[in-house]
Amino acid sequence: MCGITGWISYDNDLTTQRPVLATMTGTMACRGPDAAGVWLDRHAAFGHRRLAVIDIDGGTQPMTVDHDGRTLVVTTYSGEVYNYRELRAELTGLGHTFRTHSDTEVVLHAYLQWGEACAERLNGMYAFALWDPRTEELLLIRDRMGIKPLYYYPTPDGVLFGSEPKAILAHPAVRPVVDSEGLAELISFTKTPGHAVYKGMHEVRPGHIVRVGRAGSTVTRYWALAARDHTDGLDTTVAHVRELLDDIVARQLIADVPLCTLLSGGLDSSVITALSAEALAEAGSGPVRSFAVDFTGYTENFTPDDLRGTPDGPYAHALAEHVGSDHRDIVLDTADLMDPGHRAAVLAARDLPNGFGDGDTSLYLLFKAVREQSTVALSGESADEVFGGYRWFHDPACVHADTFPWTAAGLSGRFAGGNATREALLDKGLLGKLDLPGYERRRYREALAEVPYLDRDTGHQRRMREISYLHLTRFVQILLDRKDRASMAVGLEVRVPFCDHRLVDYVFNTPWAMKTFDGREKSLLRAATRDVLPALVADRVKSPYPSTQDPRYNEALRTELKALYADRDAPVRPLLDPEATAQVTADGARDDIRPSAELVLGMNAWLRTTGTTLAL
Repeated sequence: MCGITGWISYDNDLTTQRPVLATMTGTMACRGPDAAGVWLDRHAAFGHRRLAVIDIDGGTQPMTVDHDGRTLVVTTYSGEVYNYRELRAELTGLGHTFRTHSDTEVVLHAYLQWGEACAERLNGMYAFALWDPRTEELLLIRDRMGIKPLYYYPTPDGVLFGSEPKAILAHPAVRPVVDSEGLAELISFTKTPGHAVYKGMHEVRPGHIVRVGRAGSTVTRYWALAARDHTDGLDTTVAHVRELLDDIVARQLIADVPLCTLLSGGLDSSVITALSAEALAEAGSGPVRSFAVDFTGYTENFTPDDLRGTPDGPYAHALAEHVGSDHRDIVLDTADLMDPGHRAAVLAARDLPNGFGDGDTSLYLLFKAVREQSTVALSGESADEVFGGYRWFHDPACVHADTFPWTAAGLSGRFAGGNATREALLDKGLLGKLDLPGYERRRYREALAEVPYLDRDTGHQRRMREISYLHLTRFVQILLDRKDRASMAVGLEVRVPFCDHRLVDYVFNTPWAMKTFDGREKSLLRAATRDVLPALVADRVKSPYPSTQDPRYNEALRTELKALYADRDAPVRPLLDPEATAQVTADGARDDIRPSAELVLGMNAWLRTTGTTLAL
């Protein structure tokens, strides 16, 4: 896993622009703490920061393939291709020779053999750029599910690109500007494919290729969810899910560095940890190492709510004991979550203040602690989207609402432990101009228009195919981006086995009745893996990533918000509703302000530290 950036300019000689490229590359140092590299040609300049995971000595980048003193192709590459060994063997049989043992070199030769169709052969998580000096064309390629980020910024004579917006914003020709649509995207609980919030910037859509040449750029799609007949019976379906999971986990355990799992005690992370323990034991490489996040006094003082019914700790410990993992809890307190340095680090990692508040800070601190002992971690992320695990999948009111189901469930406030909305403290005039409900409706309609159907998809089955598609193309992007930024901020590679496109495609086309055959959420996943789990964990009801319940956290937010509102130079102050802000910061106020306060405080820090202009 790494950080990449680059610049294509057909009107300039980029061999003289090393200082600019070095600055852009330097912004990616957190993603690649092990090495830095640049490659310059007349019209192409590539930068790379490396996190060494496979072929520590041979995988240096940017990497080229040369022949007779001529460069045929060059790449700056981030990610892991899990089937690179099979591809290497196939390419060797076709006459290719290799000088390293890295998956990066396999990707280069795959391009030389199959052109841009090479993307269809890759199984993994990746975002990379390929420059072909023979045609003077650039390809930007992103994995099918969008696990790894990749942004680009068209210029009059080419393009700038990077793993994160900060790499592009480091170029002297780019200014951070956010217009009304960008602000609506930031505030609303959406993740529109291709939208980068900053004006003029775009994100390469998952499963897409951006080709840039002298005549301009084109965008093509090489993979998308498709509707297919599912002819397997229930027993065969359960068996195939398990077969896929066994293969996926075994592939993703390949690394030349210390590896672990993230274990919450929920079904998803427990499955990954249990299957990892089994695979490592068979290879004589165990035990598996696992990590969990917890808060001081959280289990002892836990109060159930309609989103979280149980604390994670007892379940994580039960699974760890069951599989014999080398387990460690990372215990945080309110001071950790409110620490200005920690919150600044999270904002710097995310580039935008559109996160999950204390959930982002705790995730960052968890990953920071994990990185002290491991370089790679396997996560249970995305199982809920694939198998239908969230409660709103099973709530008729949310399922049939004429909007995103997580919006109907009020998730933007409830995820952070409250019922307030994120925009509750913003100026009413500003909100009227942004028209967040209208913005979400447009994005919802766009998503629905993409859904593939079978003729037999009618009634509830048709609607649940839509609900699944919305989660697999929109909601999962929110969580994958969050996990990537928090982990790469500390140089930790997080792999997500449930995003393997073979599993996603197979389960997407499994009838909804089969996905809930036992009357519960994630029926297929539970049935396919029950044999490796203790009953306590296998039967646990879904509980989202934990959020602190310490009342001192809410009061600390209130104190900070009150100080911000008293500061007439605070950049976010003109965006606030004076009456609402005065009400929640008044002495003795007890309103739940967590989601709205976290957004406002984050926006203030973002505007102050990045110099972003709001062009509203």
